[in-house]
Amino acid sequence: MKYIISLCILFIGWSASAQEIQWMSMNEALEAQEKEPKKIFMDVYTTWCGPCKLLDKNTFANKDVANYINKHFYAVKFNAEGKGEVHYKDFTYTNPKYKEGRKGRNSQHLFAHALKVSAYPTMVFFDENSEVISPILGYHTPEQLELYLKMMVSDEYKKLTTAEAWQEYQKNFKGTFKN
Repeated sequence: MKYIISLCILFIGWSASAQEIQWMSMNEALEAQEKEPKKIFMDVYTTWCGPCKLLDKNTFANKDVANYINKHFYAVKFNAEGKGEVHYKDFTYTNPKYKEGRKGRNSQHLFAHALKVSAYPTMVFFDENSEVISPILGYHTPEQLELYLKMMVSDEYKKLTTAEAWQEYQKNFKGTFKN
């Protein structure tokens, strides 16, 4: 009986993890890009940010979102007030003013500063050469995020050079993600 229960728990855990985003560090994503070019999707968050937590719970936990991101992007989870090093474009970014054990807000990591992130959550897209495509600010539902994910994967963003083109794209976009 214990064997059957253990197998059930293992299977449930396995199937649940199959629908989770496979997060990595920026350094890991950059290394992976060298071997197999793919765009990078970065979630820039802080530990105190309420909308960041909602994004994790409601959007990133959505199986359509998770499957799509895992298939088309290297997914990076980046704490904008964390202390790790990021090696990007021949420079090492750190957080020299980071205070260990501090509750609430901490100093901003220099990589988040270099990306011009000023609000949380911010999602940043990078192309296959690690160049920044665009940041997207704020909380988005799975349906709202789908528009951006598919626009980036299809390279449609390169054609959207005017406000009118963007409005037309949004109007004609037919999403498939479910809440």
